[in-house]
Amino acid sequence: MTGYLTTHVLDTARGCPAEGLKIELFRIEGDSRTPLKTLTTNADGRTDEQILPADQFRVGVYELVFYAGAYLDATGTPPEEPRFLDVIPLRFGMSDAAAHYHVPLLLSPFGYATYRGS
Repeated sequence: MTGYLTTHVLDTARGCPAEGLKIELFRIEGDSRTPLKTLTTNADGRTDEQILPADQFRVGVYELVFYAGAYLDATGTPPEEPRFLDVIPLRFGMSDAAAHYHVPLLLSPFGYATYRGS
């Protein structure tokens, strides 16, 4: 297999990469949710390593969990209780064992967008 998984988080409200944002990866099998990895974004809003490298890649259903609330708190975004966006789970499928799956997050305090990137 040569597939792998990456992400990139951009803070669209501040117009910069989202540095220091915690991300967790889970594999979903039926009702089971298995934690695989926890990473933090670097100064470029990316992780220092592939989230799921080729030697660990398997087709299936996964979930990335982005800890947006803690990131927004750390950047000085005015607090609210509770935050409109706190923890953002993105569940998606990867069906091609040879593909690069890139799942970016465009984030602001009151909205987000994602897509399959390249």
